Amino acid sequence: MVLNKIVEYCLRIENNLSRYAYNFESFEREYLFQDACCMCVVQIGELVSQLSEEIKEQNSAIPWRIIKDTRNFYVHSYGSIDVSSVWNTLLYDIPELKNACETILQK
Repeated sequence: MVLNKIVEYCLRIENNLSRYAYNFESFEREYLFQDACCMCVVQIGELVSQLSEEIKEQNSAIPWRIIKDTRNFYVHSYGSIDVSSVWNTLLYDIPELKNACETILQK
């Protein structure tokens, strides 16, 4: 199921953050760290586009459109991504998305 895959990518991000001890300076410096996390965000955005309209409507508190738009921005503007904004997405938005998807899956 698509929601399970989204949760898996959220977990990959969580694992990457843990591997680097949630250290922003490492994220700024290590392109592999950045690339790994950004690729997961891109995959999450791609998966969101595969969700049914019914699931999106039943869970309208989740900003599905923003998630997809973030994917598009990462793909088309990668050279100009603000590292601090990405970091905040990884720390705050991804865990919220993971929790929301897990809640939907439990229903």
